[in-house]
Amino acid sequence: MRDHHSHREDTLALLNEQLARGAIDRRRFLQLATLLGASTAIAAPALAQAKEIVLANAGGDAASAMQKVLAEPYTKAVPATKVVVDGTLPASAKIKAMVEAKHTTWDICDRNLPAALELGEQGLLEPIDYTIVDKAKVRPEHAAKWGCGSYIFSNVIAYQTGAFGGRKPMTWKDFWNVKDFPGKRGLRKHIDGQLEAALLADGVAPKDLYPLDLKRALNKIKEIKPHCIFWSSGAESQQILRDKEVVMANLWNTRASVLRRESKQQVDFHFNEALLWVGAWIVPKNNPAGKDVFRFMASTQDPAKQVELFKLLGNGPINPAASALVPNDLKVIDPGSAENYAKQVQVSAEWYAKNSASALTAYLEAVS
Repeated sequence: MRDHHSHREDTLALLNEQLARGAIDRRRFLQLATLLGASTAIAAPALAQAKEIVLANAGGDAASAMQKVLAEPYTKAVPATKVVVDGTLPASAKIKAMVEAKHTTWDICDRNLPAALELGEQGLLEPIDYTIVDKAKVRPEHAAKWGCGSYIFSNVIAYQTGAFGGRKPMTWKDFWNVKDFPGKRGLRKHIDGQLEAALLADGVAPKDLYPLDLKRALNKIKEIKPHCIFWSSGAESQQILRDKEVVMANLWNTRASVLRRESKQQVDFHFNEALLWVGAWIVPKNNPAGKDVFRFMASTQDPAKQVELFKLLGNGPINPAASALVPNDLKVIDPGSAENYAKQVQVSAEWYAKNSASALTAYLEAVS
């Protein structure tokens, strides 16, 4: 038993050496250490020496953009700390599994305020330390107990500009009006931003949307269902407009911005009655970097960095001070500008945290 134990310790020492040299990152170190049966306490000295912060997001362009705009500048400013972007998607189930297994490998995750509330109420997140993160750099409604706003995105009406003789569908009532605005529509095969659109089309005032009347929303969606294509991915939502399979669609402003640019405004969009979402930083319980993660989070509140992310990804800056730095030609597509923000309806994190699972099941049954 002693020989086996000594060999295991030596193997762990080799892993520590690789971690110190940068040959493996902290996430890989913890995975291998766990396979060896090493406790997080044994691994802790190596991790402390590495001073690594792992940021988890959805990968792709978001990973490379955050690496360039957020991670690299922080590592340069704080050389003892390396920020690593992990693009393997920080799904709620993954966060729950790692926290409950007492094997948290992510320090900070790119999610949204509904996820922050849902996971926080389950005891899976660290409260945001607002003695380090500055509440004054976000709107009051974007500073939550377990999540701090990181950017803004929206469900908007995007439309073919040549489809209606110069007329524009400016409201969700117009979206549902197939007589005056004929043609196929695109809705997402998911509830986010679709139920609200249906209720606004049915005459519900924005201030009276929540709690959402699910039955009423589904009935309104069934009314337009024969005229709809239900998209499953952001790429698909773009393609059905590119290919003119639909004359208008409910899609994310980030995708609509790309279409607007690529088509030279043959596809356009606006923020009137758009459904506004708040991306949020969350911190899984017992994150390895501890309080250091909040110093990194605070660095992301820099308005100049947020504008650079907006240029790369289309997500609106969350810090109101960033609006003054947005180039004039991009202000029209910024969901966070004062003018565009005022036109939108912010979704309720509380409603989604409590109802999303059951509502999604009912929605999928209705649109299938």
